[in-house]
Amino acid sequence: METARPTSPKTQSLADVATLAGGCFWCTEAIFKMLKGVRSVLPGYAGGEKENPTYEEVSTGRTGQAEVIKIDYNPKEISLRSLLTVFFASHDPTTLNRQGPDVGTQYRSVILFSSSVQKEEALKFIEKLNASSKEGKPIVTEVKPLEKFYPAESYHKDYYTKNQDQFYCQVVINPKLEKAQKEFADLLAKNRPK
Repeated sequence: METARPTSPKTQSLADVATLAGGCFWCTEAIFKMLKGVRSVLPGYAGGEKENPTYEEVSTGRTGQAEVIKIDYNPKEISLRSLLTVFFASHDPTTLNRQGPDVGTQYRSVILFSSSVQKEEALKFIEKLNASSKEGKPIVTEVKPLEKFYPAESYHKDYYTKNQDQFYCQVVINPKLEKAQKEFADLLAKNRPK
């Protein structure tokens, strides 16, 4: 079994890395890999107390860690605002600890910021969403500092690409990808494998 090695946001350029949790990281990785300006998407664990967590430990919901993705992007090609737009449209940010069939704190909606600019932009975005939908349910997305990011085990990276025939990919991920392709066609990378 692989041991996750934490990375600190202080060792990277903070302006072009976003860490988000919106349910299963297999889904979110597949969606964000389609976007232009996204250099890489790495699934992992963050937001909790347990150090060096494994997938099995995080799956229990008792580590405090969430399944997250770390997005390395080029801000000249795609803005944080655009990433947040796709993020909020690709999951239900009004449901606490649940995304579709995935239930537990590890599937909660979280934005883990690496700078005060990211924090401010995330909070303003949520405020606007809540103001635009006074009749709807409020956003429950947490906004908290990224303390440590633990890369997931290697078999999670590019999971959708490697497992498209699996039932979960066909029933859960494919509809999300189709929705993102339709709603965000202008943000999709050209010639990017799907």
